[in-house]
Amino acid sequence: MGRTYLVEEGIGQYLTELSTKVKPYVTGLLIGQCSPQRDYVIRAVRTPPKEQQQEESLSPPKLASLDEEWITTHASQVSRMLPGGLLVLGVFMITTPELAKDGQNALRKLIFSVEKSLSKRRLWKPTEEEVSDRAALQICSATKKVVCRTYDVQDPKSSAKPADWKYQSALTASWVALGCTVNVNIHIPLLATSPNHDLEKNTKNGLNRWSKQIEDSVFLINGQVKDEDTELLEGQKKFRGNTQPGTQISDVKVLTQLCQGASPRSTATVQVCSGSINLRGAVKCRAYIHSNKPKVKEAIQALKRDIINTLSDRCEILFEDLILNEGPQKKNFGREYHVLPQRLFVPVAGSNVMLSDYKFGDEAAGEIQERFVEMLDQPVQAEDMHIAEDIST
Repeated sequence: MGRTYLVEEGIGQYLTELSTKVKPYVTGLLIGQCSPQRDYVIRAVRTPPKEQQQEESLSPPKLASLDEEWITTHASQVSRMLPGGLLVLGVFMITTPELAKDGQNALRKLIFSVEKSLSKRRLWKPTEEEVSDRAALQICSATKKVVCRTYDVQDPKSSAKPADWKYQSALTASWVALGCTVNVNIHIPLLATSPNHDLEKNTKNGLNRWSKQIEDSVFLINGQVKDEDTELLEGQKKFRGNTQPGTQISDVKVLTQLCQGASPRSTATVQVCSGSINLRGAVKCRAYIHSNKPKVKEAIQALKRDIINTLSDRCEILFEDLILNEGPQKKNFGREYHVLPQRLFVPVAGSNVMLSDYKFGDEAAGEIQERFVEMLDQPVQAEDMHIAEDIST
């Protein structure tokens, strides 16, 4: 028995429209949420076209010419825009009948490439009971036939398993949102023994240590500590009629431990440092969870990952910006202050879930709107962009 994918109804229309424009194939990402019983697909996003593809279209079409690096880069960019609980669930491909035979091999290759690229950037490790199946969706542009299969990305020798692809309206209408503000004050020493120290590498090491602190934190949901295995919605009234509980955000407080009381006595090490990096500010975090009897641990895990991802993504964006504007040689600074990009949230058409992005102070709304069209194939109104935070350094 394969996995079941419940899919937002609008995605069917989106894929049908894409299939009318196919020249010989189009690829894209599936975005959603895994759960032990079934998976939810809330968006499909085509791979942005490359400029030189227009010229290449004169040569005979071949799936061997798929630009894997371009597709995995797109997946990395999109994953930054996903709040807690959402991830790249798989890859889709719409092909003409002539290319259908090679499609499944190409999809398999893409799924493993995308997962490898995404897991490299993560500062957290998947749990053992976590779902590691990812979807490979293939659609024939002529017959509109849909074939969905899954591959286990933890097993490089994994073979395809059949999966059910079922459309459902208002898929996220009753999803639960959790939100919190985390005050960050991270001090990262730069050792004198590492000459010409790489700020990016040191920052990542410091964030790695901090992420373990977040993993060990206590989370209060609406002021209560809840048992991990209880149902998140236990004791809450069922919503009826037109109310939209997904838009109500449960308030979460994060309590980090100052020290490990039970740990054995540690030995202090004195190291000579030539400088330090300090990350300070308050970050707004958000996670969404399906409403099919979710456990408290699923919700907390989704929020923990959002906290860790949002800080590491911003640091990554800042370093990319510095290299772009100042060149790679400008990576060792005296005392300098750099403002990390602020987080903003944007509603998804036909859904209760909001996606996120990051904005530097001097960035115009138009640039963010362009990014949403390019990365997520979604037009966004400037008035719908909600900046969630003050400036962090």
